Amino acid sequence: MITAREDQTDGSPTSKGYANYVLGVLFVVYIFNFVDRQVLSVFIGPIKEEFGASDTQMGLLVGFAFALLYTIAGIPIARWADKGNRRNIIALGLLVWSAMTVLSGFARSFMQLALARVGVGIGEAAGSPPAHSLIADYFTLDKRGTALAIYASGAFVGGALAFLAGGYLREFFNWRTAFIVVGAPGILMALIVRFTVKEPPRGMSEQRTGPAASSTFMDTLRFLLGSRAWVIMMAGYSLLSLTGYAILMWAFEFLIRVHEMDSVSAGTLMGIVVGAGGCLGSLLGGALVDRAGATRVSRAVSFPALVTITAIPFGAAFLLSDDLNVGRWCFVAFFLLLNVYIPAMFSANQNLAKLDMRATASALMLFCANIVGAGAGPLLVGALSDSFADTYGTESIRYALLCCLGIGGIGSLLLLLCSRFLEADIERAKSSA
Repeated sequence: MITAREDQTDGSPTSKGYANYVLGVLFVVYIFNFVDRQVLSVFIGPIKEEFGASDTQMGLLVGFAFALLYTIAGIPIARWADKGNRRNIIALGLLVWSAMTVLSGFARSFMQLALARVGVGIGEAAGSPPAHSLIADYFTLDKRGTALAIYASGAFVGGALAFLAGGYLREFFNWRTAFIVVGAPGILMALIVRFTVKEPPRGMSEQRTGPAASSTFMDTLRFLLGSRAWVIMMAGYSLLSLTGYAILMWAFEFLIRVHEMDSVSAGTLMGIVVGAGGCLGSLLGGALVDRAGATRVSRAVSFPALVTITAIPFGAAFLLSDDLNVGRWCFVAFFLLLNVYIPAMFSANQNLAKLDMRATASALMLFCANIVGAGAGPLLVGALSDSFADTYGTESIRYALLCCLGIGGIGSLLLLLCSRFLEADIERAKSSA
């Protein structure tokens, strides 16, 4: 287990046991976040058929319908989190997105479903920015990469559960039942967050405090844009996110259309790949951040970026192979290696911001990554699939996904460039606090 303060074991906000408890709660919240977000991708086919939608429209539904308001709402919510009670904000957001997921199951038109997904996005905007800020206050710099990696792995556990449960529900029930089933438990979890998580003093893990007056949004934006490391990191993270979300939201449909798998088998494969591969990749990335960064801060980004570059050939083999046995092993390797960089992004982003800017810095990072990744990624796959359909028929999705794959390689190279400026810009953040 990782710890906050080794000399305390009671239930106070600084004890190692309680810090790990908070991390565990936030991990579960992030699982709920991704279950509610990801389950829609399992039902692209049935929803498309029921509402007579195109792949482009479905790309909008799984992409921008969620991501646009998710990213826009994230900034004012993060500003609130930098001034207010982060625990309460997370609990309220969880309540909202869970309720909107349940309401998605009652949609009677494509537009109603899209509006419900907008509501899910607004609620989920209250999840990660305040959670990142809380984790930064509960765990010291040398433990923060691993703590954030554990938190980040909640996305993959949630995605795995969405695929496993969704595949079963698609086979034996329907998409409406799925939304109701996966959304309802989050309402209870919101109460657990509200009444068991304590709000720590800002800067607690570093034994320092922020300025008496909180920075404004423009102060935060100007400060971060003044960091070459942060600007380049955002560009690289956004491009890698496009590749990741393109695969995450369309790979289930790829397996159904191209390999003619049944929904339970496809859901099982996706669940194993996303759950095991994603978690291992994230935890490996967290270990690299803490160990490589202990000798030289820049290596906390450069090492994970080098590992992530190696994912691209495996992704190409997964998409191009007609042998499903070969493809599934390449898929596991691809997804594991692709996600090694994520803890480095979360950790570096918190380290490059001043204490009273951390939640807003997280929201700005998610804004960049989700507009390009969660928004444009699924839409680009859908649009390319429609445009390739006359030439490639049902295999058009194969080449649409392939077009998105190389973009992640460019993103990895940008992260290597970012590492050149990381040490100086982290010192800048510390001296400006």
